[in-house]
Amino acid sequence: MSITKQRQQTAYAALAEQFGYTSTMQGPRVLKAIVSTGVGKKRDKKQLELIENRLAKITGQKAAPRVAKQSVASFKVREGDTVGLQVTLRGARMYDFLDKLIHIALPRTRDFRGLSAGAIDDMGNITIGIKENTIFPETSDEDLKDVFGLAITIVTTAKSKAEAEAFFRHLGLPLIVDSSVKR
Repeated sequence: MSITKQRQQTAYAALAEQFGYTSTMQGPRVLKAIVSTGVGKKRDKKQLELIENRLAKITGQKAAPRVAKQSVASFKVREGDTVGLQVTLRGARMYDFLDKLIHIALPRTRDFRGLSAGAIDDMGNITIGIKENTIFPETSDEDLKDVFGLAITIVTTAKSKAEAEAFFRHLGLPLIVDSSVKR
């Protein structure tokens, strides 16, 4: 069993007194993790396939293409063009990915001091921006010319920002208090 899943199961006991839970169903849980990336101006099929393959290696699941809903002439985008790729993880794959993110990938990030607690939204979700996909161990270091960024959104059942912050700290996310962000 993954470390993140074990910590989620103990979250009720750890947070019950602080938030006044009367039932285990009131405790926050992780619902899904969404990993997405934009492909930008990459019209080359090989480049698009490379990003899709790397995203599949990182997440363990095939990425779904996201297409443009309408044409925008100033951006040279036509309706139906692939503008991004997205993977939605649930269950065991989600827990394995979160373990890898928390314990392997984030510590490998250059100049990493922690995630800003201001990244948690009012609905109890957090979005993490990663500049380089090379922090994941599945990506080979010899292909450093093809580096792309990722956005990882962790969706929870937390009802408030404070509850979500306490839950993420219990899960092991390295959150820091950012004094420049209004809370």
